[in-house]
Amino acid sequence: MKKKLDLPYFFLFLFVFLGAAIMFIPFIWMVLSSFKGSDEILSGAANIFPKKITFEGYKTVFQDAPFVQWLINSLISSTLITLATLFTSAMAGYIFGKFKFRGQKFSFVLILATMMVPFQVIMIPRYLIVSDLGLINHLTALIIPNLISGFGIFLAKQFIESIPNDLIEAARIDGAGEFRTFWSLILPQIRPALSAVGIFTFMGAWNDYLWPLIVLNDLNKMTVPLALVFFNGQHVVNYNVVMSAGVLIMIPVVIVFLLFQRQFIKGMTMTGMK
Repeated sequence: MKKKLDLPYFFLFLFVFLGAAIMFIPFIWMVLSSFKGSDEILSGAANIFPKKITFEGYKTVFQDAPFVQWLINSLISSTLITLATLFTSAMAGYIFGKFKFRGQKFSFVLILATMMVPFQVIMIPRYLIVSDLGLINHLTALIIPNLISGFGIFLAKQFIESIPNDLIEAARIDGAGEFRTFWSLILPQIRPALSAVGIFTFMGAWNDYLWPLIVLNDLNKMTVPLALVFFNGQHVVNYNVVMSAGVLIMIPVVIVFLLFQRQFIKGMTMTGMK
């Protein structure tokens, strides 16, 4: 017996597929343009595929700038920011989710309020603090201000609240301390949430442009988002070089997402569920 075609599901799938294809077109165009010559791009030809494949853009990226050093700088800063954010988010989420103390709700509301403040408002005070600490032109100027995430604390708290208190009490009866309970019991339970926070944090740190532009002046200390501006000439833009740099910058983010894709989707679908 043939199964009937579910038309609503079919049209929903078709709509989502077309939407995903439309959003993916700019990425395909960027990758294919990175294999074109500068003259072919500037000619205004409507061909999406290159007439002649060339690696001129990629050669320029690695020869005319310390792009590998920029990649290393971005990997170090983004990785350390992500790891620190995961730890602080999980720890603070555990405290707000399973402990009662005076001013708990007010403190949590203040943390949520930090998510509503635009970066432009705190940009100057943050710069003055970093300058007084002598961190200008150091990667630590990127890491220290981003060790805590209000969104990460909120997401971790939502997951930790769903963990039964009986499990925590059983661990305490067995002699486990608070940190041992947190490390061995809480962290494995909130892995989907931490994966989601990790992806968002890594992407935000990796793609951050304004703050590194403000605090980093040394060419060898720059991060990869600044490379796109570096390869733009004052009067002429080398589009094939910019596209090649964009492809190289995008690769680590795609790898991180593919590694944590399953946990990321699970974390998003279960957010707020009890």
